Amino acid sequence: MSIEKSTNIRRETMALASVSLGRTVTVDFYLPVSLQDMRSASLLLINDGQDLARLGLSGILDDLYNRDQLAPLLCVGIHAGEERNMEYGTAGQPDYQGWGAKAGGYTRFIFDELVPAVRRKYRAPDFREKAFAGFSLGALSAMDIVWNHPQEFSKAGLFSGSFWWRTKDKNDPAYNEHTDRIMQAEVRGGGYYPWLKFFFECGTEDEQEDRNGNGVIDSIDDTQELMRELAVKGYDAARDIRYLEIAGGHHDVATWARAMPEFLLWAFGK
Repeated sequence: MSIEKSTNIRRETMALASVSLGRTVTVDFYLPVSLQDMRSASLLLINDGQDLARLGLSGILDDLYNRDQLAPLLCVGIHAGEERNMEYGTAGQPDYQGWGAKAGGYTRFIFDELVPAVRRKYRAPDFREKAFAGFSLGALSAMDIVWNHPQEFSKAGLFSGSFWWRTKDKNDPAYNEHTDRIMQAEVRGGGYYPWLKFFFECGTEDEQEDRNGNGVIDSIDDTQELMRELAVKGYDAARDIRYLEIAGGHHDVATWARAMPEFLLWAFGK
């Protein structure tokens, strides 16, 4: 285990041997140096944890704590493996290419291996609240896990989510925009969990694709359609859903770094 310290943030790294995934998972922990009692802290799981150093998470957290704007928080950055396209996705339904075939194993890793390891490491029987965040395909994974395990979470942070994930190729004559996008269908067929809240981020330059020719890029279109499904389900657009659209934002770490402080303040601000 390695340890790094900044003014207010301690970063620790561990290697967790996973039976569910058949690989060793690198996990980074970011927490306030002064934090003694984990019962006062919330837990934030973050997919693609290998990108968090480049995103500057320690500095972002440091700044928010210096301003006394952030409640105690333990961030857990889960590094993706070589089979990221297989481990991330929707556990109940691979996409039309077969991607996401190991998403069920990844979900088991989160609940059966990672969360118990976090509790043991920090002697934390529980946390004030738990949230899950991710970027791109990692955002889809986070949304799928939160949505299908609402008893475990209160919030989801979804940056440039791959909500195009679908059961048919978009060029398939039988492709139906309304029924064949997997995450939208999951929400449509799911329940209403009034404690859940959702943060969505998209950049206006996230991509150039516009498969339905409506003048809106697909990443924004798919995200807004998912938000509409949540609204139909009963989630209030003002109270339960936060949408951040970054003008000129791209599908990259630099854009997500711009959005991260807003997400953290929305989710865990004092």
